[in-house]
Amino acid sequence: MGLKLYILATILFLILLFGYTYSLELGEYTLTFFGNSFTFPVAVWIVLPVLFLMVATYLHIIFYGFIKYIKQKFVDSDLDTTVDILKSKLLGKDTKAVYRTQKFKNIAELFGAFDLSVTKNSFDSTNPDFNRIVTAIQDINNGKYVSEKVVKLETNSEIAKKNLINKINEQVDFAVDVVKKADNYDFDIVKIALKNIIKEKSMTTVKKLYKNIKLDKELAFELLKKDIDNKEFGFTDEEIIEIVKNVEFTNNDYLELAKLYQKELNPDRLINIFEKLSNEFDEATTANLYVLSELEMIDKLRETLANSPEEDFLAFKALLDLKDAGKHYNLETLSYK
Repeated sequence: MGLKLYILATILFLILLFGYTYSLELGEYTLTFFGNSFTFPVAVWIVLPVLFLMVATYLHIIFYGFIKYIKQKFVDSDLDTTVDILKSKLLGKDTKAVYRTQKFKNIAELFGAFDLSVTKNSFDSTNPDFNRIVTAIQDINNGKYVSEKVVKLETNSEIAKKNLINKINEQVDFAVDVVKKADNYDFDIVKIALKNIIKEKSMTTVKKLYKNIKLDKELAFELLKKDIDNKEFGFTDEEIIEIVKNVEFTNNDYLELAKLYQKELNPDRLINIFEKLSNEFDEATTANLYVLSELEMIDKLRETLANSPEEDFLAFKALLDLKDAGKHYNLETLSYK
């Protein structure tokens, strides 16, 4: 029974009770209280306790109804807070929430121990904001860039990093901006940006930008392969040497570089590059010897090997011995070190 119906029923009962007792003509009754006398019909004296009890029950119902209302408001508020926390978790945000009920406080303690992720391809809930966030995250995970106007991501979160990479992959001009402002981004982000520029932009643009970052081995080879495909606007010998010098190449890396350029550069350039590298880096010596042997520069190869320890570069020395004996073998059939 609702409060309004209860009040109406009790008032009706009070009226009926008063009418019935008054019809009995019980007369009047005087009550003296602390020197004060109160005279009313007996019917009134009968109804007064009932009226007091009614008012007391009204106040009781209203009080506990109000308490229930407040508790429900706290629960509703904590539910909204929980939804906000779930949204923040999905967006990679570390949000601290204030809960009003103990049960929700206990649940909140569990949130810090788990990461949330979107696993289903299709998702639908009664909360439009939640649907929008989940859809955005699904798009990001599928390699699409989602604008900040659609969803605001925590800058340092993994999902924000994925979205940034998606933007770099979709918008090569943005990749250019990233490389220009390389100090503002992590190296792995800048690396992806430069790789996209190498792939999509002209050699002229690449040459303007690559010096903005410290190259690693992978980027160095990407640049050099780009150079091979753009001979007209390619690197000078000095630029090639400078790129290689700033990366810690191993013996095998220098050999790979020699094989990369072997058929692309004229002999003089090839010899010049690897001679300079071998004079500065011991790791480049094998590659230099390889170049000399492939170009049939036998005298220069013999001269370079002359001062080396007896146990070093045995494959090249064996090759010279075979040539001196009138036998010809391909260096690839021999093992060199």
